Amino acid sequence: MKKYFPIFFVFCFVFGLAQNKPDNTFVKEHYTKKEVYIPMRDGVKLFTSVYIPKDISKSQKYPFLMQRTCYSVAPYGENEFKSSLGPNPYLMKDQYIFVYQDVRGRYMSEGTFTNMTPQVVHKTKKDVDESTDTYDTIDWLLKNVANNNGKVGQYGTSYPGFYTAAGTLSEHPALVASSPQAPISDFWNDDFLHNGRFMLGYFRTFPVFGIQKTKPEEKAWYMDTFIKQTSEDGLKFYRDMGTLKEGYEKYYKDNFFMTEIMNHPNYDEFWQKRSLLPHLKNINHAVMTVGGWFDAEDLSGPLNIYKTIEKTSPKAKNTIVMGPFSHGAWSREPGKQFHNEIYFGDSISTYYQTKLETPFFKHYLKGNSKIDAGLPEATMFDTGKMEWKEFSNYPPQNTKKVNFYLADGTFKNSPSNHNSEYYSDPDNPVLSSENLKDFNGFTPRNYMSEDQRFSEGRPDVVSFTTDILTEDLTLTGEILAKLNISSTSTDADFAVKLIDVYPEDFVPKEKKEGVVYGNYHQMVRSEIMPARFRNSREKGEALVPNQKTAVEVKLQDVLHTFKKGHKIQIQISSTWFPLFAVNPQKFLENPNFATKEDYTKAFIKIFGDSYLEVNVLK
Repeated sequence: MKKYFPIFFVFCFVFGLAQNKPDNTFVKEHYTKKEVYIPMRDGVKLFTSVYIPKDISKSQKYPFLMQRTCYSVAPYGENEFKSSLGPNPYLMKDQYIFVYQDVRGRYMSEGTFTNMTPQVVHKTKKDVDESTDTYDTIDWLLKNVANNNGKVGQYGTSYPGFYTAAGTLSEHPALVASSPQAPISDFWNDDFLHNGRFMLGYFRTFPVFGIQKTKPEEKAWYMDTFIKQTSEDGLKFYRDMGTLKEGYEKYYKDNFFMTEIMNHPNYDEFWQKRSLLPHLKNINHAVMTVGGWFDAEDLSGPLNIYKTIEKTSPKAKNTIVMGPFSHGAWSREPGKQFHNEIYFGDSISTYYQTKLETPFFKHYLKGNSKIDAGLPEATMFDTGKMEWKEFSNYPPQNTKKVNFYLADGTFKNSPSNHNSEYYSDPDNPVLSSENLKDFNGFTPRNYMSEDQRFSEGRPDVVSFTTDILTEDLTLTGEILAKLNISSTSTDADFAVKLIDVYPEDFVPKEKKEGVVYGNYHQMVRSEIMPARFRNSREKGEALVPNQKTAVEVKLQDVLHTFKKGHKIQIQISSTWFPLFAVNPQKFLENPNFATKEDYTKAFIKIFGDSYLEVNVLK
């Protein structure tokens, strides 16, 4: 068997079919399956599987619960059944009319696939997008599936989360509940790019997203184009690959999506059209957005979608859930919830499924959808205290804004004249992990909470650490690093990590074998920002060598209590490899095509009036 297949299998499990342990007989015993092609307004037909409860009747009507996906609605065939239905087993056993649809250009559906389908102005029947496809699908289902109760809900995780979020714009009156989970909101800062910097850790995924099919397909047509694993040392692959330009030319010159990324380094019209956020307006039904604090793929998506709907759609019953999960991990129950090496508690996914997700859909689809379900506005997991918190507003209102100034290797209450300096060499980048096997993974995952001791003390990393905390300190909401920097060269990235340093004698309630938890440097939040986009994302701007310059790095939200006896640390560097492509540190109009000859060593200074802006929960 080819070595890349297990990687792809993991991908399919996580993104498409991740569920609790399935009941292999329940679906077949309780549901009838129908397969149909549903026509869209422009004539394109989308393949759709419909699972109908066998006891449906005029006196026993059911609502629809729908998922639209680019990851296949398999198994195909009306006598072939999924082993489980819906987002969790409780909803499956409550029984709904479950609908699965291949989106345009994928698997058995007609049309051409587009990554992050742009929203368009709907003037003619040819003006289609995911919202119109959602509307047309709902309309067909209501008219053609007998004994439905006239209500529709939708859900999806990751890319299906994007289709769910876009579907909220369909404005179909029957759509009463939507749950975008780990949704993409703007490709400039989800998945493949972070503030425009290419996420090299996604390099192996491109066959999935950049090869068009030429005929109806029940199986993945791109399998033979995956990069084959040659060593357990995944770092070796990236070092041998060379520059991003060399990797692109060797592996993906014919991959349309990779070509689009390579040719659009700035936030130009191509990327602007692929942001859903400007379109999220006037939503008037119930929306529960779900995310994971350790989601390496789509952390900004759920936060930004919730916040945008909150601002633009006062009629929406808008709620958010953020748990201690990696990408989509709330859909399955491991019993003991770990992320990488950190234990967060027992049965956390079950809590989410039974207390939040199931009541959400049950109320709006089977109850009075005009009345609020009474769920908390924000249900957020405190990743330091290891417990759920409920808020009536998010971000919480009872906070105090605090600035931590970064100087003398510690945090200060006011600016300092003391500056910090490091030497950054693109040919010898700071590693993003010390787990070499992880670099062979399909997408990065564990680094989001990984022990950061391996990077502390390098000459190309500066660290700022508090004294031992004498009382708990809870940070919530957005975190912003306001850096004042200078470089001896003309370009630089800034990777900023927020770290919880455990006590030297720390012993967790549950631990993994061989892990040293005393003095563990757990990453809580991190982000990368190219200095070239400090003033505008639309056009890169060179640094003036040795000139003091402001660069802001938005680290995205947290809810984390740094407990008494712990310390808070910030690490800053200008490389973060192979998680992100290396910045050549020489300004180029398109850094994606940098060569080794462009790589420029630089001394980079962090001035003592740089600070971390945080919100402390009172």
